[in-house]
This record gives sequence, C-alpha cells and structure tokens, in this order.
Amino acid sequence: MPAVSLQALLTRSIDYAGMFPPCSLALEPALRNHAQYVRSDDAWMLNTFVLPVIQFDSAKELLPQFDPLHPLHVSALGPKTENIEAFLDALEEIEADIRSLAKHNVDLVSINQLEMWLPQDVDLPVLNEARSIIGDLPAFWEAPAEREQETITLLAELNSEMDEPTFGFKLRTGGVTPDAFPTSAQIARALVVPATHQVPIKFTAGLHHPIRQYREEVRTRMHGFLNVLGAAILAAEHKWDEKQTAAMLEDETPKSFSFDDEFFAWREWKIDVKRLNNRRKFVTSFGSCSFDEPREDLRALGLL
Repeated sequence: MPAVSLQALLTRSIDYAGMFPPCSLALEPALRNHAQYVRSDDAWMLNTFVLPVIQFDSAKELLPQFDPLHPLHVSALGPKTENIEAFLDALEEIEADIRSLAKHNVDLVSINQLEMWLPQDVDLPVLNEARSIIGDLPAFWEAPAEREQETITLLAELNSEMDEPTFGFKLRTGGVTPDAFPTSAQIARALVVPATHQVPIKFTAGLHHPIRQYREEVRTRMHGFLNVLGAAILAAEHKWDEKQTAAMLEDETPKSFSFDDEFFAWREWKIDVKRLNNRRKFVTSFGSCSFDEPREDLRALGLL
C-alpha cells in the first residue's frame, strides 16, 4: 500500500481527460479506458471523466460500460464564450443538458462539477447569476494568466457568502507546445494570492509526470503534479511567498519529496496527514489525458 500521506495527496486527484491533446481519443475509446480504470486497484486516484457538454447525448449510449458499483463521475466541460450574454445563455443550456444526462440513468452517471472559461468583464453580479442558474453544482472557472489574481479574488468574495465554497479556479499548467507552459513564477503567483486559500483550485494540462522534468515531445520542462499539488498545499500551510513557492515548483530531484504514514514533506517543509486532508478541500485535482503515465512514473519512483 502507498504511504498514507501519498494517498491523502492523490486521492481523487486525477480528472481523466483522454479526449484532449496530446492523447485526443474519440469518446468511445476514452470511456472504455475510464471504465477499466474505475475497476482498477488504482481507482482511488481517479476523480472524474472530463466530458464536453456537446458529447452528452453520445455518452448516453455508452453508459452500459459502467455499473452501480463503478459509475461514471463526470466533469462537464462547457464551451468558451466571447461575452457575458453568450456565457449566461450557454449556462442555461448546460444546466438543462446536465439535468437530462443525470436523469438518464441515476445509477450509472453523475455530474460532479462544471469547468468553463470566463469571458472578459465578468463581475460579481454575473457570477451570482451563474450560481442561480447552476445551483450548488461545484464549478471551476478559467481565465487568462493576466486575470488570474483578479478572478481568484472575485471568486473568494462570492464564496464568502456561502456555507461551502462551490466556485473554484481552473489553472492551466501546460499544453502541447512550449509556449503553452506557464513559468513557475506565474503558477506561484496564483498560488500565493491570499484569496486562493478560500477558493478551490484545480489544474489542467501538462501534468503527466510526478516530478518536473524536460520532455523532448514538448521541447520544454513539464511541471510535475507532485510539485504543483504539493506547492499549493505547502504554500497555504506555511504562508510562502512567490519565491519559495517557485522553488518547489522547479525542483527536479525526486528525493526532495518524502511520504510516510504521518507526514508529507518537501525538503525541510512538512505537513501532517490531518492538515493535508483539510488542505485538499481547496487543492482538488488535475486534468490529465493519461491515467497510465502518472501511475507508471509513481511506480518507477517506488511510491506505488
């Protein structure tokens, strides 16, 4: 069994996004993979299947691959809209589509969260209207790098009015070309905004490997998911600044990371399992087009 602290960090941490680059599978093989993954010994790491809303009807025909003990948990991906009016219209349609899919077979499928791009000039009244449309469904909103801090602060203000923080931020951490990868400083900047610690955050793209490393297929250094998740946790726990957070994000030495049944640690910085579980409420998951690569690398490191 993996160390308790590793389980605490990685339980339900991977949103399987097999339909997206670089894997770019069609819906049927991606869902077939997911149906196998939810029955595997490593299913504890799976969170949701990232499914574009426009594919909901097609997915209904493929639900018999799942069963009540191994249901399909969906992260609904909404379209990118250009303005507020189109954004709110799209949310109305998404809400109807979500109800339709959820009612199709309640034993086999559930919609756990929504992911969607925020258009320019979204403000608090618009987000309140969005909440009135989708209700208490958790949602993760993406914005360009130059609007990250502003958006996170806005979401924190909205969440402060609720018992549970249902609106989170989606931070892009890579892609298929070198220019798609933000610098460690850019990621660190988002992780140390004080409001971040009251806003659930998920990550997307580029996090296939546990530890930061150069990869020839993208001709750049890819961020590691242990670096990113760990930095988000430890930055909040120890009130790190951008420089300290970036240092962890850039660490390419596996021995810097240690896991046992009581603590997760990076170098001299540590957090106990109870605190780690509490922090995970705000550091939720990362999207990956592969569920195999993360596990293979963890095994190569001796962590699984």
